[in-house]
Amino acid sequence: MNNRSFDHKRIAEGYKDRPFLHKQVIEQFQKDYGARQYENGLDVGCGAGLSAKALKLICKNVTGTDISPEMIAVAQEICGAEGFTFFPCKAEEVPCPDTSYDIVTAAGVVQWVDRDAFLQNLRRIMRDGGVAVIYDFCISDRMEDCESYTAWWHEQYLQEFPKPYRNERVWTQADVEPAGFTIVEQIPLTLSWEFDLDTFINFMMIQSNVNAKIEGNEKCVDEVRQWFYKTLEDIFTSGKQTVIFTGYSWYLKSCYNKYQNT
Repeated sequence: MNNRSFDHKRIAEGYKDRPFLHKQVIEQFQKDYGARQYENGLDVGCGAGLSAKALKLICKNVTGTDISPEMIAVAQEICGAEGFTFFPCKAEEVPCPDTSYDIVTAAGVVQWVDRDAFLQNLRRIMRDGGVAVIYDFCISDRMEDCESYTAWWHEQYLQEFPKPYRNERVWTQADVEPAGFTIVEQIPLTLSWEFDLDTFINFMMIQSNVNAKIEGNEKCVDEVRQWFYKTLEDIFTSGKQTVIFTGYSWYLKSCYNKYQNT
C-alpha cells in the first residue's frame, strides 16, 4: 500500500473513529520537553485530524496538511474551523507561512516521505529553536490479562493478513544535522486503549495489512469483517478489553547549521 491509498473514502471515514492516542503522545511530550503553549503549529500528514486536534491542546493556531483530499475533508469535519487551517499538500512541499512555525508534529509520516527533502523543507518553514515532534504508534500483540489475544494475533491474524513492508529505520543525528536539526530525545511509547468487539473490529478494518488485501481485491469488506467477528468473539467475552500500542516519539530542535544554504 502506498500513501495514495489513503484517498479511499472508506479509509478516511474509518480514521475518524481511531483511538485518540495522539493526546497521550502530546502529554508525554510536555512531560519530557516542558509544558508550554505554542503560537503557530503545523501538523504534517494530519490524516483525519486527530493528530491536529492533539497539537491544538498546546498550540493556539494549527495548520494541518495531508496528501489526501479525502482525509482533509474528514479533518475539517472533526476539528471545525476555529484555530484550524487545513489544505492538501505533500509533506515535502508545505509552503512557508506568514509566521514561521514554532512546533511541528508528524504522526505516522516518516515511512512515506523523502527524508532529506522533508527535513530541508521543514527547516525552511520553522523558526530557529522550534521543535518537531515526529511520532508513530501501532497496535501490538498484547492485551491486558488475555493471552489468547496474543495467540490469535500470531496464529490467525498475521497468517490471514501478513504485515506489509514499511520503512521503520530510526533516524540518527547524522541524518538530521545537514538539514539544521538536533535530536533532543528519542523515546519509546507504550500506550493503551479500551475497545469493545465492535469498535475493535472497526479499528482493525483500516489496518494497512487488511487494506492491502481489500484494495488488492483478494477479499471484500464484508468477508473481512465477518472473519474478525468469527475469530474474536471468544476473546471479547467479558465486554471491553484493553489493548497495548507501542511506538516512538522523536524530539528535533531546529537550529542554524553550517550545512544549511537557506
